[in-house]
Amino acid sequence: MKTMLKAEHVSISYKIGDFKDIGLKEWTMRHLKHQYHVETFMAVEDVSFELKKGDMLGIIGTNGAGKSTLLKAVIGVMEPRAGKIERNGNISALLELASGFDGDLTVKENAYLRGAMLGYTKEFMDETYEQILDFSELREFEERPFKQLSTGMQSRLAFSIASLVQPEILILDEVLSVGDGAFQEKSAAKMREIIDGGAATILVSHSLNQIRELCNKVLWLHKGKQIAFGEMEPICDRYEEFLTSGKGLP
Repeated sequence: MKTMLKAEHVSISYKIGDFKDIGLKEWTMRHLKHQYHVETFMAVEDVSFELKKGDMLGIIGTNGAGKSTLLKAVIGVMEPRAGKIERNGNISALLELASGFDGDLTVKENAYLRGAMLGYTKEFMDETYEQILDFSELREFEERPFKQLSTGMQSRLAFSIASLVQPEILILDEVLSVGDGAFQEKSAAKMREIIDGGAATILVSHSLNQIRELCNKVLWLHKGKQIAFGEMEPICDRYEEFLTSGKGLP
């Protein structure tokens, strides 16, 4: 089966230190005197995984594990310090659902704005706008300023727009928790539809129930390092034990 996404020994680092809080003149003086402090922080270290067509990978780990940083490298926003990522298909990413909107524009105007940002044509948006309203359950709010919507409602609109197309690689960062329970079920059903269409999917979620229900593979990260990658059930069992007892790390 075709490999859609492959990460080989990926490492991502940041430079941190007091140089970020000073001006150019002060930085130059400290640089000449060797009086400024710089450290390299490894956000992701030596991570490898592979996804075939139809695979759904759940990425798990506590806060600060490097999950979101790894996703940014997968979609090409960040370049790894070491290793490489191979992508074999068009990518659709749902990372920060409520970003990229204008609070003073209406729901309808923001729908078209977000669609344009995702590369959808006006003709495509004209054809699918009613579908977006129905799926997001925001028809009665379409002429309201976007800033009057709750965060959950804003996320529902973003999810509805971004899930319109059939991507070959789909990246989801904590997006199936938007809205109430009923909308979460509808979102999960939509994701299953996309997965059944053959997309290789990555889901980051703090909900082990979601991971168990949707994913066939799991990547466990802890403080930037890869703890395990493989079949879903044994890794989820091990991770659950770690959450309850603190045991399970190598």
